[in-house]
Amino acid sequence: MRCFIVLFLCLGLASCNSTTTESEIVFADNPVIAHRGAWKAKGFPKNSIAALHEAINLKCTGSEFDVRMTSDHVLIVTHDADYQGVDIETSTYEELAKVKLPNGETLPTLKDFISAGMNNNTTTGLVCEIKPSKIEGRNIEMANKTVALVKELKAEAYISYYISFSYDVIKRIKDIDANARVLYLDGSKPPEELKKDGITGLDYIVWKLKNKENWIKEAKDLGLKLNAWTANKEEDIDWLLAHDFDYITTDEPELTFERIKARSNTAD
Repeated sequence: MRCFIVLFLCLGLASCNSTTTESEIVFADNPVIAHRGAWKAKGFPKNSIAALHEAINLKCTGSEFDVRMTSDHVLIVTHDADYQGVDIETSTYEELAKVKLPNGETLPTLKDFISAGMNNNTTTGLVCEIKPSKIEGRNIEMANKTVALVKELKAEAYISYYISFSYDVIKRIKDIDANARVLYLDGSKPPEELKKDGITGLDYIVWKLKNKENWIKEAKDLGLKLNAWTANKEEDIDWLLAHDFDYITTDEPELTFERIKARSNTAD
C-alpha cells in the first residue's frame, strides 16, 4: 500500500510539472505582425512593453521587436544604434537605463521583454529582430546570447521567428537551433538561395517584392514563408493580401485588420 501511495504521488507531481511547463500559445490565424509592437494608435513608445501588450490585446499573429547589445553585453530592446542620443554599443545598460521611455517604462532588457511577452499571451508570437553590429564578432555573440536566453526562459514556443539583416546571424541561429524559424530581411537573396541554406523564408521590403514579383511564386513553390515590411498604406496592404502573403509587418495593425475584413466581405 505504501509503495502504491508513493507511486501515485510521483505520477501526480510529474503531471503537475508537465502542465506548468507546457506552452498554451497558438499563434492567431491572421497575417498581422505589429511592427515594433502596436504603438501608433494609442501613442505608446515603439518597442515598449506597452506596445507589445497592445499587439497581444489586438490578437496580432506576431509582434516584432529589435535587439541590440550594450558595452557590458546586456541584450536590450530598442531600434536605433543610439538611445536618447547615447551610443548603445559603447555604453553600459546602467548608463542607458537612467533615461526612461516616454511612457515611464525602463528601457527593457531582452529578458524582461520576452518574459512580458509570455505573460497572459495565447495568440501573439514574438518576432525577434537582431540588429547587426559593426564590431567584429559581435553579431555571432548576439545570436548565441539571444538563443541561449530564449532557452533559459523556456520561451521557444513564443518565438515565432528570428529575423535579421545579417545573413550570418540567421545562419548562426539555425546552426545552434535547428528548430528555429528564421527570415532574412535584406532583400538581396533569391528564394532558391534561402532554401539551399535552410532559411525558413524571406521578409523583404514591399517595393523590392513589387519589383521582383516572380520571387513570390518561387518562394511559394519552394515552401518558403513570405513576409513583407513595412506595409502602412491601403494599396500595399491590399497588394500583399491579394498575393496571399503569410505575414504583413505593419505600423497600422488596426488598418490591416480592417482591410482583411473588407476583403473577406467582398469575397462573401
